[in-house]
Amino acid sequence: MNRLHTVNVAEAGEEAAPLFSAIRQAMGKVPNAYTTVGSNAPAVLGQVLQGSAVLKKGTLGARRIEAINLAVSEATQCGYCVAAHTMAAKAAGYSLEQTRKLRSGAYDEDANIDALVRFAVRLVKTSGTLPAEAVEGLRAAGYDDRQIIEAIYAISAILFTNMVNRVNDTPLDFPKVA
Repeated sequence: MNRLHTVNVAEAGEEAAPLFSAIRQAMGKVPNAYTTVGSNAPAVLGQVLQGSAVLKKGTLGARRIEAINLAVSEATQCGYCVAAHTMAAKAAGYSLEQTRKLRSGAYDEDANIDALVRFAVRLVKTSGTLPAEAVEGLRAAGYDDRQIIEAIYAISAILFTNMVNRVNDTPLDFPKVA
């Protein structure tokens, strides 16, 4: 049950309504997480959507972004985002078993993606400056500085929605995953 004010999408105010409409057109529905953010801070929802668009235009691609989303969502124990991004990861070409591997924070099928999810989980689970070896591990796996910055941005974007959902206890509107 929502802990934060959440409007019915059909009754959204003038700031949120166009955002909800764009989301519905793109996704076929307005996920509960977006409804919560837009109900309370439409400008923030707009920024979230712009951030997603920036990542889509970047060099990581959908498979790597969804790998980050799953690994970070599992690391923060956001069941809502795990469910949502399991669906998105499957749409990006991962099998259900592969999504489970990504959620574990390691991915033995692809050294490049493995390095990325290990980096993401390490960044999320530690504080202070990361050791140089963490960055060098990404470079050794083939990532350039642009991709490292894009990965950090993807991590921060999913952390935002993880935190909103953990605070809100957002009702699940995606198939639950085990």
